[in-house]
Amino acid sequence: MPPEKIRALARTAIVNPQRDARGHLRFSFQDIVLLRTAQGLLADEKNPRRVWRAMRTLGKQQHNGRPLSAIRMRLEGADVLVSSGNTTWNPVSGQTLFDFSRDGAAEKVSLLEPRSTARASQVAKSADDWFELGIALEQVGATLDAEAAYRSAFSEDPSHVDSRINLGRLRHAAQALPEAEALYRRALALDPGHGVAHFNLGVVLEDRGKLEQAMEAYHSALRCDPPVPEAHFNLARLYERCGDQRAALRHLSSFKRLKDR
Repeated sequence: MPPEKIRALARTAIVNPQRDARGHLRFSFQDIVLLRTAQGLLADEKNPRRVWRAMRTLGKQQHNGRPLSAIRMRLEGADVLVSSGNTTWNPVSGQTLFDFSRDGAAEKVSLLEPRSTARASQVAKSADDWFELGIALEQVGATLDAEAAYRSAFSEDPSHVDSRINLGRLRHAAQALPEAEALYRRALALDPGHGVAHFNLGVVLEDRGKLEQAMEAYHSALRCDPPVPEAHFNLARLYERCGDQRAALRHLSSFKRLKDR
């Protein structure tokens, strides 16, 4: 990427390089990933003005509670969309987008008028039914009903791992960190090779300040089949924070390689 374009992106505040004693810009690992994403978008877009506008707006949102770790940006129609975890939003309008493409979701949701897990019980009978209903409820923003559906799933089948993982993610988002950690640990007791559960546990542990345990969880996520690419990214951040630049670069390189497959 030409230096002038890098400087222009730095002015948008989407990346925040520091200057060393000689005045050279020093970029973090997150900055590098964001620059690489921006380069791909600008190369594919015939009218780059909307990309620049979206990125300037996104840069301002860094201080407004928007998570920018391992974000993804993509073009969709006339919009630039940003995703982080399970959330997708338009940085210009601020609108959060829901994905209604999952097969059967609309059919299940249409039965919930008004939203009620009591009404849902007439539809969901098995643990898998409750789990699918929980996903559908999440897609329309019925978070509390989704939580109830996931709890019903593993009440029906205590070995239902995915319902515990999804409930853990919702409880994590609600800042119920000890409960989320317990849900992920129970899921891993049932399925020790579940990469997403290891990764999500790492994120919770990191948020709880248990950094060594978080790194162990991320390494476990990478030993699973398939490995979780984002675990490399988070390890790169943590190794950089610990001052182990060699390990940080190794994990960043692995993250890039897996995301390019």
